[in-house]
Amino acid sequence: MKHNRIGLALTALRVGRNAQVSSLRALAGLLILCHPISAAAAELKTQTAEAFEQYVRIAEAQMSSRRGFLWPDDFREPEREHALASVRAGEPFISRVETRDNGPSLHVPDGLGHHWVRLVFAPGPTLEQCLRLMQDADHHPRLCRPPVNRSKLLPRDNDVFRVHLRFFMKKVITVVVDTENEARFTRVAPDRASSRIRSLHVNEVEDPGTPRERTMPEGNDGGYLWRLNTYWRFLERDGGTYVQCESITLTRSIPFGLHWLIGPFLTSIPRESLTFVLETTRKALVTPPAL
Repeated sequence: MKHNRIGLALTALRVGRNAQVSSLRALAGLLILCHPISAAAAELKTQTAEAFEQYVRIAEAQMSSRRGFLWPDDFREPEREHALASVRAGEPFISRVETRDNGPSLHVPDGLGHHWVRLVFAPGPTLEQCLRLMQDADHHPRLCRPPVNRSKLLPRDNDVFRVHLRFFMKKVITVVVDTENEARFTRVAPDRASSRIRSLHVNEVEDPGTPRERTMPEGNDGGYLWRLNTYWRFLERDGGTYVQCESITLTRSIPFGLHWLIGPFLTSIPRESLTFVLETTRKALVTPPAL
């Protein structure tokens, strides 16, 4: 009987503690949802930005040194052909990329780097059609809503474009970010082209779509998106065009005690956004919308 009473007491204590933790989490979530910027503010530190730029430089150098044009081209046969055949059949291909500097993994202090690559195949369209779609920035919101909420083509210099994009991201919490980007398109050969798009300015938007809407200072916001680089490759072959996008993004690190709330946003949004954009691009190429 004595052991039973002790067991019941310990069980009651654990239940009470779990209920208390749940209540505290709920309260913290309510506070953050009511005051998302102030309750979870972050600052982009110089060391964080410099470490990310170092990662990008090394990653871009490794992209240039790859043997193949598409990601699976560096696979051994028959894995390479199997991967491309799966993509042509509509199977999703996505992979996390880890860039190393002669062995050691690269670390971004007080931040998180997210590096993904995805490849799709659009049967039918030519390389020229793909490039026209990519360069028609003013119509991107019609293709990629809701992640791309607003888009405007700024002054263009031949194959160098400046584009304003407003991103809408939602997962437990909602974040809206205004970005100014530079896109450089390069014709590699008659059947292939590439594009590098780098963010020049990234500003989180507080109270978007309301009279209180305002732009947060760059690098002093919620920290849900600080940098965004994407690298596109287009290859016309096999009766259509392969479209590959490699994304490298920088976000804040996950605050202690808020992994349950902010963690899913920071860790899953980069992958899910890349997946959505590639799939909608493929669909738009196969069945172009009426403009």
